[in-house]
Order: sequence, then C-alpha cells, then structure tokens
Amino acid sequence: MAPDSYLIRPAARIAYQFHGSGSPVGYAHGVPLSRAAVRRLGLFDIDALGFGRRLLTYDQRGHGRSTGRPVTEDYRFENFTADLLALLEELDLDEPMDFVGSSLGADCALRAAIAEPHRFRRLALLIPPASGETGPDRATRWYFDTAEQIEELGAAQWRRAAAHAEPLPIFAEYPQFDLTPDVADELLVSVLRGVGSSELPPDEAISTIHQPTLILAWDTDPLHPVTTAERLHELIPASTLQVATSVNEIKTWTRRVTDFFAD
Repeated sequence: MAPDSYLIRPAARIAYQFHGSGSPVGYAHGVPLSRAAVRRLGLFDIDALGFGRRLLTYDQRGHGRSTGRPVTEDYRFENFTADLLALLEELDLDEPMDFVGSSLGADCALRAAIAEPHRFRRLALLIPPASGETGPDRATRWYFDTAEQIEELGAAQWRRAAAHAEPLPIFAEYPQFDLTPDVADELLVSVLRGVGSSELPPDEAISTIHQPTLILAWDTDPLHPVTTAERLHELIPASTLQVATSVNEIKTWTRRVTDFFAD
C-alpha cells in the first residue's frame, strides 16, 4: 500500500491517499471505523472502485491514521464534511468526481454535494444513518449511552465487552463482522457524542441534490434504518434505492456501485 499524504486541518491531521489514473472517484467511511477497518470487514471492496480510476480514500478525523482532539463539537457531521471539502480543494481536481459514502460518509457526501455541487458527478450512499428521531427511545441514544459506559468502565474494559456483543441479525452467520473501533481511547467519548448529536441535512436542502444517486441500505440495523434510506430516495429526484436482507446481497454492493459509476 502506498504511503499516506496528510492534510492539516483545524485540530486534526487527515490521512489520505489519491492515486491511479482516469476519472476521479472517492470513498468515505463511517463511525467508528477507518479505511483499514472497512477492508477488514470484507463487505465492500474500496479498492475495486479504483480500477481504471483515480481513487481518493481517507480516514475521518479522529479515526484510523487521522488525528483529532477530545472535543465533542469537532465530531459533528458538519466538521467531517468541512474536512472532505478542504481535501477536495487541496487536490484541485479538474473534473467532478463520483463519490461513495458509508454511514457518516453518506452524510459527508450529501452535505458536500449540497454545498459544492460542481465537485460531484454521481453519488452512492451506503447505509445512511438514523436522523430526525425524537423521544427517549430513539436509536441514536446508543451513542450517548455507550459514551457513558466508556466513562464508567474505562475504554479498555468497554472494548473487551464490546468484542463479545451480539452482531446485527443480518450478520448473525457472518464471522467477519467486526466493528472494533479504530478510534483512540482518549477520543472515543467525544466522537460518539459528537456523532450522536448530529442530524442529516434538512429535507429542503437534500431535495436540491441533482446528481444521479444510488442508495443502498441493509435490514435490521436501528442506527441505519431502512426508513432513512427511503426518505432520501423520496427527496432526491434522480435516486435509486435497493435494500439488502442478507450478507450475500450486501456483497453485491461493490459491483452495483461500480456498475452505477461506469461511464
């Protein structure tokens, strides 16, 4: 693997790679993973996006090889998107790019396309996160409850317990399912609370997205509910929605995205 380059941002250093030749394509991962963690999962082949293309991959602030500080506000969705837009400005691309975002990365793709639509040709939104929930039983309470557990138990003990947690039902027979956080212990609480206090862009902003958009969701995941994907499909005029109900279907996503991005 080629060495990383780094972009200096306020309170963070973003590790990224941009290599290959051809039209540009990018990928942004979700919380609490990294490029390496997504590759380890074996569900979506980031590198296949780069066949015959210039591929941008990077670690979100506070994740993987990127750095951050223990400040909750730093990890709101808006700040992750500002990192992406700064990275695209740094690369000074001469044409719009295709872009894939998973979970948090899907929000980054949405916000960036709303803010600077000229930078994007087509979008693929994988497992967009829960948003717009209210009440004490909302799924995003998980972020705050988990942050409290980490403070009570300590990060090391929490990680040991989390390693034995039951997987989502859709992944019950998939032994590679591993969401071990690729976030430093001292940043975990801030990352979780920042993400938990974030929402997707408002509906009226999302409805301005004109790029052809592929939305891919999987079943049985309260933090990435099918209802969010359905809402985005309703709001984005040129969108297509597909919902996976098995690991075998999820493993077709790499092909679906590369076919969608094919010239």
